[in-house]
Amino acid sequence: MADRQLYLTFTDTDVSGIITLYWETAPETCAALWGALESPITVPASHAIFSGPEIMMGLPEEARTFDPRALPPENQTIQPEAGDMLWFYQPKNFFKIDPDEFWEIGMFYAHGGRTFGPTGWISCSYFGRMTEGLDAVAEQCKAIRKDGIKTVEIGRLK
Repeated sequence: MADRQLYLTFTDTDVSGIITLYWETAPETCAALWGALESPITVPASHAIFSGPEIMMGLPEEARTFDPRALPPENQTIQPEAGDMLWFYQPKNFFKIDPDEFWEIGMFYAHGGRTFGPTGWISCSYFGRMTEGLDAVAEQCKAIRKDGIKTVEIGRLK
């Protein structure tokens, strides 16, 4: 399984990065997301508000092939590194200020990020790291702050 990787591509610019999965430290999260991405997903990527240099992408309904509440906390931190990929699930009515359900994949594209939200610190499971193409992808991520949402495709590489 260690050779299984994902890709993330900005569809309007064809800028891509390769994500190496953390099978040893986040095996259940990796397996769940690997299964969910049997078919590539195309989703909007928005910039985080509270966490710094992070883009966020929701897992669409058709890719929700697992029970997110069954995933254990794995490889968690509140201080990610550049290229780190996170999984975050927020059940409906979890936060008083935001009653929506979130199935979220996030990517930190630079140093100085933190998993912080409107109610404070939030530990997240880190399932991989962008190990190829991060510099070019980071430029696209920075552009989201200025220009708004961009479309990305995420899928299996191998």
